[in-house]
This record gives sequence, C-alpha cells and structure tokens, in this order.
Amino acid sequence: QVQLVESGGGLVQPGGSLRLSCAASGFTFSRYAMSWYRQAPGPGKERELVASISSTSGNLNYVDSVKGRFTISRDNAKNTVFLQMNGLKPEDTAVYYCKREHIPGLARGIWGQGTQVTVSS
Repeated sequence: QVQLVESGGGLVQPGGSLRLSCAASGFTFSRYAMSWYRQAPGPGKERELVASISSTSGNLNYVDSVKGRFTISRDNAKNTVFLQMNGLKPEDTAVYYCKREHIPGLARGIWGQGTQVTVSS
C-alpha cells in the first residue's frame, strides 16, 4: 500500500522553527522526486508548491517566498523527506502536504494527508 504520512506540524510563534517529516512506504522511495505543497486557509486559496527535491537530492527548488528560510532534504535510507522551516511568518500558516511526484507514463503522483502549521503570537 502506497502511503505518505506527514508529521511535525503545530503552533509556533513568528520567527520560530518547525521541522516537517514525511514517511513513505509501499514504493521505492529513492526513484521519485518529492515535494512539499501548502494550502492556506480561506476561500480561493489554491495549493501551492513550496519546495521540491529530486530523487538523488541533486536538484532543489523553492518558491520565492520561502527561499533562505526553508530547506528541503531527504534520507533515502529512511524513506523520509523533510522540510526545515525557519523564520516562520504568519503568512506561512497552512496545511502542508507531502507529495510523491509522478513519473510520466509510469507512475502517478501521490499525496499525504497533510499537517497543520499555524504561525501566530
């Protein structure tokens, strides 16, 4: 059974840090690029890509709003992808989702269930 389980979310004050984890099972983790997305509360808020990492960690990408504050990483031996979030701002408040990216013609994308991150004083 293919599964992604996020953890590490919570309530943090502005300027604080959190480390999200996403544990993968049921597939060969090291073959897939992985990403973190987020969806902020409120009507019309779309899910946005926050950061992505290639299968061998050689290619990292970030949305401009988190560059210099967030770091994506992975441990292929432990089938886990991480998102270290520093300097958190209220606008980072969202449900954060882990995603296994698709391989065209071979495998579809898979989403985790999400973990809530709330940045508030």
